[in-house]
Amino acid sequence: MSESLIIPNWDVPSTVRAVSTTRMGGVGDTPWNTFNLGSHVGDNLDVVKRNRDRLIEVAKLPAPPFWLNQIHSDRVINTVASSTNLPDADASFSREAGSVCVVMTADCLPVLFCNRQGTQVAAAHAGWRGLCDGVLENTLATFDDDPSDIITWIGPAIGPQAFEVGSEVRAAFISHQEVAAQCFTARGEKYLADLPRLAELRLKRAGVDAIYQSQRCTFSEAEYFFSYRRDGQTGRMASLVWLEK
Repeated sequence: MSESLIIPNWDVPSTVRAVSTTRMGGVGDTPWNTFNLGSHVGDNLDVVKRNRDRLIEVAKLPAPPFWLNQIHSDRVINTVASSTNLPDADASFSREAGSVCVVMTADCLPVLFCNRQGTQVAAAHAGWRGLCDGVLENTLATFDDDPSDIITWIGPAIGPQAFEVGSEVRAAFISHQEVAAQCFTARGEKYLADLPRLAELRLKRAGVDAIYQSQRCTFSEAEYFFSYRRDGQTGRMASLVWLEK
């Protein structure tokens, strides 16, 4: 397709389409260079619109994406039923062909979902708070299918060698799932957390077997990805999934 897009490495029905963007292939100046899709990060809004229009073109989207006002919550929205243009939520789902679910990230996890029948898709933004509070489980609950019939893809996010957190984050995850302790490595008074692995554990506990990982680190791959932890003020990538019309 384009150097600006990653095609998820998951085995899904032919009705399902998905892409994840990089920081490459758009327009924009430092520190948002070049393919910033976030309108809330201080970038010129005209430039953001140009990048969003370009996204529609290069990804061959059937419609503009259903953008969210992400608030690190566990709230999931139906793209078709929502009456709000920019709802406060961190995940969306759709059973309607042509309705594009999207989440933006710059270190947090983008997690895409579909069922094996190819009749529903969903996208979740999972920072550590949303992940700990159950945004993935709430997204799974929107499917009528058994979790074993759900396919998931965990996209580019901050890797386990870069994501430093406090002991309170470790304790929060362990309070939900004791095995989460294996995802934390002590470093001085802090811990390095394996966010993709934590998501995998939560999905497996919920009954999901088909879990695909991009294994890309936003923090270390500065040429390809925006990273809030690395750069502070920076742009946002998008991960999108939809049903073909």
